[in-house]
Amino acid sequence: MLKDIRLPEDRHYENGTQLEPIEFYLNALCNSTQWDLLLGYFSSAAINVLSLGFATFIHNGGVLRLVINNVLSKEDREAIKLANTFDQDMPFDLSDIEKLKRSLDQYDRHFFECIAWLIANNRIQIKIIAPKEGAGISHYKSGQFYDGTNAIYFHGSCNMTAYGLLKNLEEINITTSWDNSLSEKQITGHSNRFESIFKGEATHVRYLELDQTITAIKDQFGDKEINELIIQEQELITLKKNIFESNSRVLKIISKVNNIISKKAIEPRFPFTKGARPYQIQAYANWCKNDYKGLFAMATGTGKTITSLNCLLEEYKKVNAYRAIIVVPTVALVNQWKKECEKFNFRKTYLINSKTKWNNDVSALKTEYLINKKVSFILIVTYASFVKQKFQSILRGLPSDTLFIADEAHYLGSKNVSNTLVNFELQKRIGLSATPDRKYDDVGNAIINKFFNSLSSYTFTYSMEEAIKNGVLCQYRYYPHIVYLTSEEQEEYIAISKALAKLFNSESEGSFFDNPLVQMKLLERKRIIHKAKNKLAIFKRILEEEFVCRGNLKYTLVYVPEGNLNSDNDEEFGDIYQNTDIFEEEEDDARIIDVYTRTVRDIDERIIVGQYTSRTYNRELLLKQFEMGEMDVLTSMKCLDEGVDIPRAELAIFCASTGNPRQFVQRRGRVLRNHEDKLRATIHDLVVVPVTNIESETYEVEKNMLRRELERVINFSSLSTNKMDTYFELKDIINHYGLNLYEQ
Repeated sequence: MLKDIRLPEDRHYENGTQLEPIEFYLNALCNSTQWDLLLGYFSSAAINVLSLGFATFIHNGGVLRLVINNVLSKEDREAIKLANTFDQDMPFDLSDIEKLKRSLDQYDRHFFECIAWLIANNRIQIKIIAPKEGAGISHYKSGQFYDGTNAIYFHGSCNMTAYGLLKNLEEINITTSWDNSLSEKQITGHSNRFESIFKGEATHVRYLELDQTITAIKDQFGDKEINELIIQEQELITLKKNIFESNSRVLKIISKVNNIISKKAIEPRFPFTKGARPYQIQAYANWCKNDYKGLFAMATGTGKTITSLNCLLEEYKKVNAYRAIIVVPTVALVNQWKKECEKFNFRKTYLINSKTKWNNDVSALKTEYLINKKVSFILIVTYASFVKQKFQSILRGLPSDTLFIADEAHYLGSKNVSNTLVNFELQKRIGLSATPDRKYDDVGNAIINKFFNSLSSYTFTYSMEEAIKNGVLCQYRYYPHIVYLTSEEQEEYIAISKALAKLFNSESEGSFFDNPLVQMKLLERKRIIHKAKNKLAIFKRILEEEFVCRGNLKYTLVYVPEGNLNSDNDEEFGDIYQNTDIFEEEEDDARIIDVYTRTVRDIDERIIVGQYTSRTYNRELLLKQFEMGEMDVLTSMKCLDEGVDIPRAELAIFCASTGNPRQFVQRRGRVLRNHEDKLRATIHDLVVVPVTNIESETYEVEKNMLRRELERVINFSSLSTNKMDTYFELKDIINHYGLNLYEQ
């Protein structure tokens, strides 16, 4: 803050003395968020001279407002011109203060691109003026720093140029808002005058456009001050070196600013320049209001990870330390979360799973905490390792303010995980899931809702509909494709359905009687649906049509049918990781993936297709190749369900007939992530529909089962941009079974 700066008692700085003006500017820049300059001559070379302080100023969110005359260096004029039509990527990362400092410390093309970007994005705002009467120029030499509370006004002979700061004999006098009532009035008066000019309300000046400026060219002007604008790179470097090395006070402040930058470089920060999105800020507010507990029901692709880490960041700001335990389903997600933590500059992360040796490092944290209460750490652990006694012993006794984040929080409802939540010591808790509700598991749901203090409603909800409407996710077209069983499959299916019909309780909302035979028969039927032979022919037809339409199959995801199913209870998917850290395909699964992969290759020899499975070597490289367009198609089973970030995907083909809402919501979210080169996404969905005569004893059973199957179709279609295509594809089937497509 400005009030923390050690200022000379006489409030006076002068070149050639120990109290150089540059000392004041560096100090003030590091402690303010607004810098107003009412000037005559200005050169961006001054920003280069003050690069240490200016980098800190910009990193802190600072805005420079300039009122200048109409004489500019050639380079500055070109930078302003570039800013008016700026269409380049950000030339630096505002969150990385060390890189920002290096960018501004140069005096080359990159430097002026940085200046142009800052102007284009209103971090540097410029008004060009001249006297309304006469042929003179603006020749003010004053300014003001503001930190949000206090201000320092300065005026003197010093132009804001490299020569003015480094070579000329200049002086400035300063006035602070806290000295006395007179100084406060002086600052208020200057602020009013500046605002009047900057807002275009001053009647004594003319406001000029860029094409009305004069470009200063060496030897063309005799005015010494104009020649100050012409600085060659080597000349500027020499001037900076001389002053920075000859003045002990300047050296001291430079060292101080470098320390500030070094400290800021390792501070946690929000990873994106624009900061958290409004809904992410709201999520944090809701969480705080809910006693620092909460379930965040957020659509896949809307930034659940970023939202929860922003909560950790906001808590860090309160105590200058961060502590968290993040529980995730798979090893792949452990690595993904580590990368996200690094974006926030959370550096002290420990990975805990079956593939890492972590015990000694993590055990030492407790000892370190006894010595240093400001110790920071993040433990990222798979559910499989979390439930083990080895980790539970580490968990007990950790600082009580450690934030517990459960990714895919529905896993907490499974029996082996929920047992660890009894007498849970960590009070700050966040549960993340696109679909927190465990279908057909009221006990598990009750445990989760109570644990996160979300008994009546979710703490924060951000639906896919909202995300698409707000542009967080892209729009999409959805095409369901009816798949009929072969005669052999239909015969086997009907035999199983007849057995189920005898166990069907039509008086109890279309459910089955409580009988262990039900689950076995449902599983047998589901295997037939999953492995329906006619899927392959329709899959090939879709590929051929898309290839003809698009000319390629780039950025395509294929979810192939599952070969082996272990339970008809969809929520058992939530427990498949209880004894392992990663999903693994079985032999039948691998065979099916191979068949679908070959089908893709057969479309055209130019198509490059890769398998994304638990057995795939270097999966990160495969995803990178897919992102770059070097790999056209990825085929997978479950490995792409959770935590894999592939925003470039724009075509998805779902060949797996999943009745699990969680799976199809996750899979849709994979392909709806935004990418600058993607206009919209396309989803093809294979829907297997056995046909039963109305007079058949199995008709009501099939109607009930089809209603469940269509839940996915309705969910997908309702948010698509082509709803009527779904109706036309399914109208014969829904009429046959007397179903209303959008009232299921």
